[in-house]
Order: sequence, then structure tokens, then C-alpha cells
Amino acid sequence: MFGFNFEEMLLGIPGLIIAMTFHEYAHARAAVALGDFTPRLMGRLTLNPRAHIDPIGLIMLFLVRFGWAKPVMVNPSNFRKPKRDDILVSVAGPAMNLLLGFLAFYVMIFIRSHHLDISPITYSIIQMIFIYNVNFAIFNMLPIPPLDGSHILRNLLPPDLSYRYQAIERYSLLIMIVFIATPLLGVVLTPLFQLVYGIYKIVGGILLF
Repeated sequence: MFGFNFEEMLLGIPGLIIAMTFHEYAHARAAVALGDFTPRLMGRLTLNPRAHIDPIGLIMLFLVRFGWAKPVMVNPSNFRKPKRDDILVSVAGPAMNLLLGFLAFYVMIFIRSHHLDISPITYSIIQMIFIYNVNFAIFNMLPIPPLDGSHILRNLLPPDLSYRYQAIERYSLLIMIVFIATPLLGVVLTPLFQLVYGIYKIVGGILLF
């Protein structure tokens, strides 16, 4: 998904599983908290990776560096305010990834600032948890159906524009292929990753004092 070599992919397995599992769990937890019990009935209100990891999506990640987890199904009609609550559920996954990414980043700078003696492999795993979670958050916020960003944009648009926007879902696979097969994904991800990294550095630096 993010263009690492094979060794980095192996070291990134914990980060990948954490990013996918907590992302989907956050969607499920938010939906249930807002009145839709569909995720609970479907067994998604758990941090067990087996409930969230799609084996094919995981294999595809290693084969073509693009993968996916099992999406959490929700029924917006169960929400008290369907549009608002659907946005909140959509934001919950990326927000969780950004939180986890910051925690991993803070552990990294804490280790460096206190000169803690840990193995290079352990440090690399923490680093990959940071990278995977930030990239996972940014990627899922892209306004391409069925990513979280598309749910947010669809609910913010006026009804007529929202209907037209939903029509592009039939082309979403093609759009995704173009993003992944060309440098376009990197063009989008890199500056946004640097932005998040800069914010983490400022907040992390403050917390170290």
C-alpha cells in the first residue's frame, strides 16, 4: 500500500494489523455509541484482528502493496441524526489511526531523547506502527468511494450534488488503480504525511518538557 521493500513489510506486520484492527474497531465503537448496533450484531465490536482482517486484502498488500480490511457495516437509519452521525463514524477510524500514529511517534522520540537501549528491530517495528497508521488515516480520508473521506464528503454536499457524487462509485476501482499504479498516490500522501509529521513534532516536543 505504501511502497516499502519486503523487509520493511515484514517489520510492518504488527503496525499493519494494529492500524487495520483499531481503525475498524473505532468505526464499530462509534456506530454503536451513536445508536446503530449493527456492528455489535456482526461481531465487529472487538479488538480481535480476526474479526477485521480480510485475508485476501492482506495477501494483496504483500503482492501489489495495496490491501484492505473488512469494512464495518452500519445502518445510518438507526442514527438519531443520520448525516451527522455517519460523518462521526467515518471520522472515527482515521482519528484512531492518527492517535495511534502519534503514540508510536512519541515513543520513538522518547527513546531517542532518553537514549534508551533497544534493539534496532524493535525500534523499526515502532517506526512502522507510526508510518502505517498515519498513512492509513490519510489514505482513508481520500474522497474516493468507498473510503471514509467519500462518506464525509457525500454527507456534506447538498442532496443534488451528493446524488451526482455517488454516481462516481461505479468508477471507484478504476480511480483507485490509477492512484496506485501511478505516482499520484505519493503526490497526495507525501505532503499530507509531512504535515502530520510536523504537527506530531510540535506536540511531541511540548510533551517531552
